[in-house]
Amino acid sequence: MAKDKAQRASKGGGRDGGGFVALPWTVLDCPAYGLLSHPARSLLIEIARQWVIDNNGRLLASGKYLSKRGWRSADVIHRAKKELIEGGFIYETVKGHRPNKASWYALTWQNLDKLPGYDAGVFEGWRDARSGYAKSNYSKTKKVIPPKGVSAHEIAPSHGVAAPTLTPPSGAIVYAFHNFSTPSSGNHLEVPSPS
Repeated sequence: MAKDKAQRASKGGGRDGGGFVALPWTVLDCPAYGLLSHPARSLLIEIARQWVIDNNGRLLASGKYLSKRGWRSADVIHRAKKELIEGGFIYETVKGHRPNKASWYALTWQNLDKLPGYDAGVFEGWRDARSGYAKSNYSKTKKVIPPKGVSAHEIAPSHGVAAPTLTPPSGAIVYAFHNFSTPSSGNHLEVPSPS
């Protein structure tokens, strides 16, 4: 068998050496994956790239780590992380905080490794998070309902829809000057020119 592998490698068969990202077809074919944005899909691969045998739960998606991998926008990273969490693809095991504590994440299609340093309640929450992408009802278009519910509101000014008056609320402007704007000798355009 070893000889067969060596022959395939010498003939150019097989794959290139090194590790690989294992994304199960069940993840790639689920409806929630189809709704992910391209940055969220790319971030999922970046997070899955870190996984080895015993570190699921300590995967990073911080700006500092991702900047070394070509990510430049903190806003894009934040939105993509939010999509992956809401879609059930990753699970936050440690909440990061300033000045220098990064959040940790776990891939939900792998078992959560028992590592020190998780936040309280992580293992209890993991039961619901495991394979969350398959149970997710994530959709890009979320219904936004106001806190007081949906009701018909009038679209009119608070004082009603009466015809507006053409005078200011304080009344018409009072003429303050008693002099006329034309000189007493008459308008210069009405005076004949000397011949």
